[in-house]
Amino acid sequence: MPPSQFVDWLARESHYGTPVVVKMENPNWSVVELEHPEGDFQSVDNKERGRNAKQLTWVLLLKAHRAAGCLAWLAHGLFAVMSAVKRRLSTSSAHRSRVNTSRRGKLFRTIVGFLAFSLLMLCFELIGHSKGWQFHTPHLRMPHSSDLQSLLQSVYLAWLYAREHYLGPPLQALTNACIFMFLLQSLDRMIQCFGALWIKLKRIRPRPKVEAFGSGDAEDPDADYPMVLVQIPMCNEKEVYQQSIAAVVHLDWPRSKLLIQVLDDSDDIQVQDLIRTEVHKWQQDGVRIVYQHRHIRTGYKAGNLKAAMKCDYIKDYEFVAIFDADFQPQPDFLKQTVIHFKDNPELGLVQARWSFVNKDENLLTRLQDINLCYHFEVEQQVNGAFLNFFGFNGTAGVWRIKALEESGGWLERTTVEDMDIAVRAHLCGWKFIFLNDVKCLCELPECFEAYKKQQHRWHSGPMQLFRLCLPQILSSKISKGKKANLIFLFFLLRKLILPFYSFTLFCIILPMTMFVPEAQLPSWVVCYVPAFMSFLNIMPAPKSFPFIVPYLLFENTMSVTKFNAMISGLFQLGSAYEWVVTKKIGRASETDLAGIADMADEQEQGDLLPKVIHPPVQRRNKVNRIYRKELALALLLLTASARSLLSVQGIHFYFLLFQGFAFLVVGLDLIGEQVS
Repeated sequence: MPPSQFVDWLARESHYGTPVVVKMENPNWSVVELEHPEGDFQSVDNKERGRNAKQLTWVLLLKAHRAAGCLAWLAHGLFAVMSAVKRRLSTSSAHRSRVNTSRRGKLFRTIVGFLAFSLLMLCFELIGHSKGWQFHTPHLRMPHSSDLQSLLQSVYLAWLYAREHYLGPPLQALTNACIFMFLLQSLDRMIQCFGALWIKLKRIRPRPKVEAFGSGDAEDPDADYPMVLVQIPMCNEKEVYQQSIAAVVHLDWPRSKLLIQVLDDSDDIQVQDLIRTEVHKWQQDGVRIVYQHRHIRTGYKAGNLKAAMKCDYIKDYEFVAIFDADFQPQPDFLKQTVIHFKDNPELGLVQARWSFVNKDENLLTRLQDINLCYHFEVEQQVNGAFLNFFGFNGTAGVWRIKALEESGGWLERTTVEDMDIAVRAHLCGWKFIFLNDVKCLCELPECFEAYKKQQHRWHSGPMQLFRLCLPQILSSKISKGKKANLIFLFFLLRKLILPFYSFTLFCIILPMTMFVPEAQLPSWVVCYVPAFMSFLNIMPAPKSFPFIVPYLLFENTMSVTKFNAMISGLFQLGSAYEWVVTKKIGRASETDLAGIADMADEQEQGDLLPKVIHPPVQRRNKVNRIYRKELALALLLLTASARSLLSVQGIHFYFLLFQGFAFLVVGLDLIGEQVS
């Protein structure tokens, strides 16, 4: 027989509403209200008139009308959801006929297994609830016959025994471990936030050791400017190549000291011709710009940059600035960044912050803006100010070419070549600077498919890199404190533990505790601490405070993608080295390019404005996808919320309900733009 406390746990109920006793006093009805179920009947005060039969009829009719309206609203909502499901299934099936779908992995089958278990247990608990087996121990009678009710009751008792002795303890142990990881990661995040607050209060910012370039030589006023190479790696960037090249061309730097490399990895011949033609136009205007195309596209972006650095003329240049195809630096970008290298021979990298032209485009871009604002404002700025190290963002940064060469150059061994070179440069003793006040305009992915592919690459690559770099970190000559920061904070806590506990705790353990109540997850873990951490995350983007609840729910929905990517990268599974170029829409601003043109002299501009012509937008067929893992988790969480409703768990029920609907929205591809 199971202990009574676990059975009593199932019997927890709350009394909602006010108990009402109706008694007849001929010829009218009157209503007497009781304060609690054990209260005594009290006569109605003479000053208070009892409700007669007509009034009671109107009250009942009003309640019936409200109930009918609620049912109609629920029916309409259910119809809308089913219509969306039907529409998504039809468009998804049409898309699958043209594109090969990815095979179902082990994670999906695991989630489906948990879902099947939860549905079976929900049916079983509903039977037990209807029969009253779960209320108190004396009500559980041992079966003495072979009737169906006795058989089910014996199975129910066996389930309670197995749950208490075999399922509860290991699940509680896993829960405690995940809670410890959660608190550890939350503490790390709080410390970073305090560091960012200290930087803001003390107005700490990197300052160059010299005021500006310029030797004062009347014959050659540009003699003090170093030679700078600018690289624009791109691959089939038809939507953004013009604006990117135009922005880089107008960098305020002596032309004799600047060379632009357009590194085109496009496999579309039409796109190659367009980019080559654009480069040729700027060459005719006297701009020092070259076009490079690889016939063998190995190593993706890392291979592209590696091939560019093999050119003979590279030895004449001291610094290299890198901009992805959708980035548009301001004209004074090089003057604000390269100046920090002057008289600072230990400095290897200067990283600028990103700003987004389409952050208000839809809900998906708003939520991305919250994450990236925290990343730059807190993580990058704090690590740069106190540790002189952070992960290179792959673009909008300036490297000392000597630092790249001493660190081994670009390697093609992971999908995060930017983090790879940053770690190796840090191990060689080079220092980094992050400039939070220097911003470079770029574009956020507007469709969920592109964002999901991007996040998979960003969370799979660090685990690949950790496996490869761990021996090198342990044998390096840097201090023990820097080694501990790299291993435990940079890689383990922020790249491995974070996606592991967020998926395991909120997507697996929480719904399972509804069916195995011997393992309990405290309310402060479910609601209060996550809400506080979301508040800290959203602080760098104060205009996004109205989206704090969607942000919290969306981050939990992304945990399945990040967990899957982390596992695939750690164990080198099939999708670990998947590389999909993030799709751009080309929203980066014609207004910025017009502003750049206005800053220059009209005679020097010539026919600049006619060159910056965006092709007419063509209407494309939109396709929605079905994300099976997210849909399976939505059903799992909604099933667990139904089970939570039986045991009257308020916070757990609402969290499971809202999180289940969030997974449903993402699984049906209802967030962001549709895929072209």
